[in-house]
Amino acid sequence: MWFIFACLGYFLLALVFILDKLILTKSVSKPVVYTFYSTIFLFGALLAWPFGVELLNDFDWIVAIFSGVTFGLAMWALFIGLKTGETSHISPFNGALVTIFTYLIADYFLGEKLTSVQLIGLAILVFSSLLLSFEKSQKHNGFHVGFLWAGLSGLLFAFSHVSAKYLYDIYPFLTAFVWTRSSIGLVGLFTLLFPSVRHSFKKTKNKKESDKNKKSVVLVVMDKILAVIAIILIQYSASIGSVAPVMALSGLQFVFMFIMVYLSTKFLPILFKEYFTKREITVEVLAIFFVLVGSMLFVI
Repeated sequence: MWFIFACLGYFLLALVFILDKLILTKSVSKPVVYTFYSTIFLFGALLAWPFGVELLNDFDWIVAIFSGVTFGLAMWALFIGLKTGETSHISPFNGALVTIFTYLIADYFLGEKLTSVQLIGLAILVFSSLLLSFEKSQKHNGFHVGFLWAGLSGLLFAFSHVSAKYLYDIYPFLTAFVWTRSSIGLVGLFTLLFPSVRHSFKKTKNKKESDKNKKSVVLVVMDKILAVIAIILIQYSASIGSVAPVMALSGLQFVFMFIMVYLSTKFLPILFKEYFTKREITVEVLAIFFVLVGSMLFVI
């Protein structure tokens, strides 16, 4: 059951990552501004309070806040990476490091162990994600600074996932989910220190720019709704399964993402377009095959 929830969550997350790149390119140019709008509304998770959310014990408050803040900072670092490079490359690289770091941290702090078959599957998924990270574009040829931001994001995401899993093991899912997700909003409060974030609140008298801003708001809201649904599915999957295999299945997200980006580039370039070479397509198709093989090893 956790596998089905994870697959659906990663499909939605693939769509979210494409929308993130689209928004950062055409609507919200500054990653810190987009981070604000991506995190501040997660305080809304507190609305679930009347539905049985419990208070945490003393130390667990620190864990919940740590999980939320590291998740928010991971999003910020990833947005910087996406602004610099192409989403079909930056995101897989980020996912590979999330998988590696999550397994290492979960093994050390939670004592989670994988079977020999699952370890092989994990290795294949990491290898395939790194293959998907090969970037040959009009701006870049190989590794660039965007991958460093994606790597930092991967480490922060891993800490967030493992600390959240710690809470899922001792509290009902809704309780752990609400406190870890609402804590992400603290990052949104922090970004208010940046003038560019505060400037985004100002209304413009230019009708054309005003209409553009309204369309941007609609796109951001739709993106965040999909992101929340995806996060719920993935976090719930981690709560009923082991966190490392769930994070390892992020490779499926990149399969979905590559297919959507390629089809859009081929048939709807006006909507979303990325640069592809024949060699790049060959490498990514090969990587997709490894992703499917690696994913199947977790359900054998």
